Amino acid sequence: MNGLEDWTASARQVYFALLDDWNRQDAQAMAARFAERGSIVGFDGSAVDGRTAIEAHLLPIFEQHPTPLFAAKVREVRRMAGGQTLLLRGVAGMWPRDGTDLNPDLNAVQTMVLSLCDGVYRIEMFQNTPAAFHGRTDERDRLSAELRELGRPVAK
Repeated sequence: MNGLEDWTASARQVYFALLDDWNRQDAQAMAARFAERGSIVGFDGSAVDGRTAIEAHLLPIFEQHPTPLFAAKVREVRRMAGGQTLLLRGVAGMWPRDGTDLNPDLNAVQTMVLSLCDGVYRIEMFQNTPAAFHGRTDERDRLSAELRELGRPVAK
């Protein structure tokens, strides 16, 4: 594997592992993917800073209801700041755990910034932004169709 593939694959692996942690409702595993001072901005705009606070924020979410399942695609991975920092942009849809179709109201554009920490890429920032496409239903429908093609994720 050449250097380009290595960092690109690393970013993708962290991204899909984070979403898999969500799908398994594993707050501890999710939080462990973040740098000690990492941050998350949730779909509703909640901002949480620090690995410990991220875990504490996610635990009641997972305990209180069955969260929908993420299905996602990576749009771009880019190296920044001398190669120690990566930017990943993706799109994601969410399927109700007991449903047969994704919910277009929960489509998101996701951005992840990773940094190399002791030989491992950790998340510095993860932002989950609603893909509302205000007034542009054709864009929303196009994204929903693209995400449906991925199929319903399997809850593990």
